[in-house]
Amino acid sequence: MIGSLQFFLFLALALAAFAVEVWALLHCLRQPAQAFSYAGKRTKNFWLIVLVVNVALGFVALPPFGPLSGSFLSIILVIPAAIYLTDVKPAVSGYGRGRRGGGGW
Repeated sequence: MIGSLQFFLFLALALAAFAVEVWALLHCLRQPAQAFSYAGKRTKNFWLIVLVVNVALGFVALPPFGPLSGSFLSIILVIPAAIYLTDVKPAVSGYGRGRRGGGGW
Protein backbone atom coordinates (compact mmCIF):
# COMPACT_ATOMS: atom_id res chain seq x y z
CA MET A 1 0.00 0.00 0.00
CA ILE A 2 2.78 2.42 0.87
CA GLY A 3 4.56 1.57 -2.37
CA SER A 4 1.52 2.39 -4.50
CA LEU A 5 0.99 5.64 -2.56
CA GLN A 6 4.60 6.61 -3.23
CA PHE A 7 4.20 5.76 -6.91
CA PHE A 8 1.11 7.94 -7.29
CA LEU A 9 2.72 10.80 -5.37
CA PHE A 10 5.80 10.62 -7.59
CA LEU A 11 3.59 10.40 -10.67
CA ALA A 12 1.69 13.52 -9.60
CA LEU A 13 4.94 15.42 -9.04
CA ALA A 14 6.34 14.27 -12.39
CA LEU A 15 3.15 15.28 -14.23
CA ALA A 16 3.14 18.69 -12.52
CA ALA A 17 6.80 19.20 -13.48
CA PHE A 18 6.06 18.16 -17.07
CA ALA A 19 3.13 20.60 -17.22
CA VAL A 20 5.43 23.44 -16.09
CA GLU A 21 7.97 22.46 -18.76
CA VAL A 22 5.32 22.48 -21.49
CA TRP A 23 3.95 25.82 -20.23
CA ALA A 24 7.43 27.39 -20.46
CA LEU A 25 7.94 26.03 -23.98
CA LEU A 26 4.56 27.29 -25.19
CA HIS A 27 5.23 30.74 -23.75
CA CYS A 28 8.62 30.88 -25.42
CA LEU A 29 7.13 29.91 -28.78
CA ARG A 30 4.62 32.77 -28.64
CA GLN A 31 7.17 35.50 -27.92
CA PRO A 32 8.86 37.46 -30.72
CA ALA A 33 12.60 36.94 -31.08
CA GLN A 34 13.27 40.66 -30.63
CA ALA A 35 11.79 40.58 -27.13
CA PHE A 36 14.66 38.47 -25.84
CA SER A 37 17.42 40.77 -27.03
CA TYR A 38 15.39 43.84 -26.01
CA ALA A 39 15.10 42.43 -22.47
CA GLY A 40 18.82 41.62 -22.35
CA LYS A 41 18.26 37.86 -22.13
CA ARG A 42 19.68 34.94 -24.12
CA THR A 43 18.26 34.52 -27.62
CA LYS A 44 14.93 32.91 -28.38
CA ASN A 45 16.71 30.09 -30.23
CA PHE A 46 18.78 29.33 -27.13
CA TRP A 47 15.68 29.09 -24.94
CA LEU A 48 13.81 27.06 -27.55
CA ILE A 49 16.61 24.50 -27.71
CA VAL A 50 16.84 24.29 -23.92
CA LEU A 51 13.08 23.97 -23.46
CA VAL A 52 12.50 21.51 -26.32
CA VAL A 53 15.21 19.22 -24.95
CA ASN A 54 13.74 19.75 -21.50
CA VAL A 55 10.24 18.74 -22.61
CA ALA A 56 11.52 15.75 -24.59
CA LEU A 57 13.54 14.43 -21.65
CA GLY A 58 10.65 15.20 -19.30
CA PHE A 59 8.32 13.13 -21.45
CA VAL A 60 10.76 10.22 -21.59
CA ALA A 61 11.19 10.36 -17.81
CA LEU A 62 7.47 10.25 -17.01
CA PRO A 63 6.60 7.10 -15.07
CA PRO A 64 5.75 4.41 -16.11
CA PHE A 65 6.15 5.21 -19.81
CA GLY A 66 9.75 5.96 -20.65
CA PRO A 67 13.06 4.18 -20.17
CA LEU A 68 14.07 6.74 -17.54
CA SER A 69 10.82 6.44 -15.62
CA GLY A 70 11.08 6.33 -11.89
CA SER A 71 14.17 8.49 -11.82
CA PHE A 72 14.31 11.91 -10.26
CA LEU A 73 15.22 13.26 -13.68
CA SER A 74 11.56 14.07 -14.25
CA ILE A 75 11.54 16.30 -11.17
CA ILE A 76 15.00 17.82 -11.74
CA LEU A 77 14.11 18.80 -15.31
CA VAL A 78 11.73 21.44 -14.01
CA ILE A 79 14.73 23.65 -13.12
CA PRO A 80 15.38 25.13 -16.63
CA ALA A 81 11.65 25.73 -17.08
CA ALA A 82 11.46 27.41 -13.68
CA ILE A 83 14.42 29.64 -14.58
CA TYR A 84 12.69 30.60 -17.81
CA LEU A 85 9.36 31.28 -16.12
CA THR A 86 10.77 33.29 -13.22
CA ASP A 87 13.51 35.25 -14.98
CA VAL A 88 12.92 35.40 -18.73
CA LYS A 89 9.12 35.34 -18.98
CA PRO A 90 8.53 38.55 -16.98
CA ALA A 91 11.22 40.34 -18.98
CA VAL A 92 9.93 39.38 -22.44
CA SER A 93 6.19 39.41 -21.75
CA GLY A 94 5.88 43.17 -21.82
CA TYR A 95 7.65 43.60 -25.16
CA GLY A 96 5.53 45.41 -27.74
CA ARG A 97 2.78 46.32 -25.33
CA GLY A 98 2.82 50.06 -25.27
CA ARG A 99 -0.03 52.31 -24.35
CA ARG A 100 -2.71 51.94 -26.96
CA GLY A 101 -5.55 54.34 -27.06
CA GLY A 102 -7.39 54.79 -23.84
CA GLY A 103 -7.75 57.86 -21.76
CA GLY A 104 -5.18 59.49 -19.64
CA TRP A 105 -3.70 62.92 -19.66
